[in-house]
Amino acid sequence: MGAFHAYDIRGIYNVDFDKDVAYKVGYFLPELLKTDKVLVGRDCRLSGQEIHDYLIKGITDAGADVDDIGYSSTPLVYFGTANYGYKASVQITASHNPPEYNGMKVSREKALPVGLDTGLGQIKQWIDEGRPTPPAAKKGVVKEIDIKPDYIKFLKQYKGDYSNLKIAFDLSNGMSTLFAKEIYKGENAEYLFDEMDGRFPNHEPNPLIPKNVEPLRELVRKTGADVGVIYDGDADRVMFVDDKARFCPPDLMIALMAYYFCDERGARNPRVLQEIRSSKAVGEFLADYNAEVHTWRVGRAFAAPKLREIDGLWGGELAGHYYFKDFFYSDSGMLASIIVLRIVSALKKQGRTLSGEIDKLTRYRNSGEINFRVEDKKGAMDAVRDYFLGAEKADAFMDFDGYRAEFPDWWFNIRPSNTEPYLRFICEATTDEVLKDKIAKAQEIIEKQFGGVRA
Repeated sequence: MGAFHAYDIRGIYNVDFDKDVAYKVGYFLPELLKTDKVLVGRDCRLSGQEIHDYLIKGITDAGADVDDIGYSSTPLVYFGTANYGYKASVQITASHNPPEYNGMKVSREKALPVGLDTGLGQIKQWIDEGRPTPPAAKKGVVKEIDIKPDYIKFLKQYKGDYSNLKIAFDLSNGMSTLFAKEIYKGENAEYLFDEMDGRFPNHEPNPLIPKNVEPLRELVRKTGADVGVIYDGDADRVMFVDDKARFCPPDLMIALMAYYFCDERGARNPRVLQEIRSSKAVGEFLADYNAEVHTWRVGRAFAAPKLREIDGLWGGELAGHYYFKDFFYSDSGMLASIIVLRIVSALKKQGRTLSGEIDKLTRYRNSGEINFRVEDKKGAMDAVRDYFLGAEKADAFMDFDGYRAEFPDWWFNIRPSNTEPYLRFICEATTDEVLKDKIAKAQEIIEKQFGGVRA
């Protein structure tokens, strides 16, 4: 039962969970979310069909009906859930993980995420207790439906004039293949890995791993593209490459979205959500727009409800998730890319480039996220916190999702991964010297005192 995590159910199929677990999740879901109908979609992973069949059998054995949309991106399921008023939905996916993984992302009404603390933990408890699953006297009915045209129509509302752009896309053989060519039909665009293939034969569908972005960077260089766009496996995340073929830090794109929401749409004093690992440059840039920037925990299970709570206009994460009030406070890689391309087009008309804007925003030296394998995550986190807070006075300190401490010329965040066996450390500083010094000290504490190993 190692597949139940803070945000979703995910793991190596037939190792961390199997069809029996999928069946029981389906069986208990209608009771958990008090509904008699569940929306179900799936990505293209090879194990998806079996999980789909057993999940649906569980739902219908519990007496609830299923509206089955078949192959789907995760945001398509969010759209369907909120737009049509479903009280429960499941997307079968392992997002950006390698092909042997699979899982389930569960949502309730209004596309609110169901995480371990908001329902998945209850299902896990029922499964662990061996709660019986007797078939209902009247089984539910399965209906196949197609909501893709409505989703595409929704997305096209935000599409700009891209006629001045040369665009490079990497669809990662994933679920963005369902929409990208329809949405960007007629544009000056070239595509990589644009056929759906659940084996992900060209690269893992994770744009955060640098080698997976190399083919897109090469395409940008070769074609002289103004921007490169790469989606993850289930198309809820998107990342960008600038006109110099450099990977764009995803948190900096949160800041650039002000060009659309504030400059183009005229939003005043917007509320914006960033996560605890975001560069200080994001808040500094958005201060020029009088934005009210809220910092919160990593992951959709936390970000989507928080954006709704603060009535934020948009938000984002270092992992390439971007959340929008316009999209039911949920994340859509496709909508994020539509907005960013609109921004790049507007910049080009002014004689500006995406690379130039990224350079302006890159005000600090950043370590990127450094992973350590360590048994005593809590002990190591506390030791790093205590050392740095004892060595100098912090300007600010946050103790949710690990710890973030800010000092005059640097900051750090240390947090345990919710989905992998890692302790994650990230810091940012005004100079390379300060950055190297802080990384070295944190690494020394984790390795020498707690036997950690840098991954």
